[in-house]
Amino acid sequence: MRIVKIVVALIVAGIIAGVAMLYLAPEKVTSAALGLERRLAGLALKRIGLPDGSHYVYLEGGKGETLMLLHGFGANKDNFVRVARFLSTHYHLIVPDHIGFGESSRPAGADYRTAAQAQRLHALIRSLGISQLHLGGSSMGGHIAMIYAALYPNEVQSLWLLDPGGIWSAPPSELRKIISETHQNPLLAENEEGFARTFAFVMSDPPFIPRPMLNVMAQERIRNYQLEKRIFEELTADSAEPYIAGLRTPALIVWGEQDRTISSATAEILHGMLPNSQVIMMPGIGHLPMLEQPRRSAEDYLKFRAGLQKQN
Repeated sequence: MRIVKIVVALIVAGIIAGVAMLYLAPEKVTSAALGLERRLAGLALKRIGLPDGSHYVYLEGGKGETLMLLHGFGANKDNFVRVARFLSTHYHLIVPDHIGFGESSRPAGADYRTAAQAQRLHALIRSLGISQLHLGGSSMGGHIAMIYAALYPNEVQSLWLLDPGGIWSAPPSELRKIISETHQNPLLAENEEGFARTFAFVMSDPPFIPRPMLNVMAQERIRNYQLEKRIFEELTADSAEPYIAGLRTPALIVWGEQDRTISSATAEILHGMLPNSQVIMMPGIGHLPMLEQPRRSAEDYLKFRAGLQKQN
């Protein structure tokens, strides 16, 4: 009985120490948590400079055919770490921070439209010695992935499009209505409270992240506020539709039915533009399926890729 009491006391002491660390040193706790998630996914942090003087920071791991995963607006490479845990045993993963986001270069006067971002990613891929790849992208990342496939159709073997942007002829989303009516953008975070609201806005089934860790994560967005404001304006004026109509690259289109950022009605419009596409609607899920339901998202993608192999 005494041993049981000692064990319980040690567990309680450990929990108290952990909570204390969370509030006293949230930066260290957040960094440790991200590092652990990356290791569990088999991903290592890497950097590479390009001839134009810019640099990419990216995660890489796994073996097999190359799958590049592209994060969305205001996000970074770690948006794909949870789903990568279920994919890195099947594929060689490359998960970059886009230029303008995360730890990659943030040139103030650069062109941040999707074609320019796709061209930069092409330079990255070439620098890594890769000639063929599969592309996955969330939101803005899906928009960029589609443009990439249109620009380099012989190099892209398939597309995984998670609530992608760029189909602006679709019915207006809740986000578009809010911006139109209030001139306030819920995706921009000027302070910690704003970031917490953004986090709640983009997901219906978010992973639990303690508020001190959210506040640490917010700092990157707060520092990037002015640049992101400009990028959002360029992005929403940049349609993918003229590029992708009739694009024959096999594509899996995934949409959260509760997406408040981009209308879920967009899925069928996009499906009509891509003749070799299929659609999966995810009930109860918001704008970020790979964060809200990482295992289900990975399983659906693995089935899609298995179907491609059977066709070949």
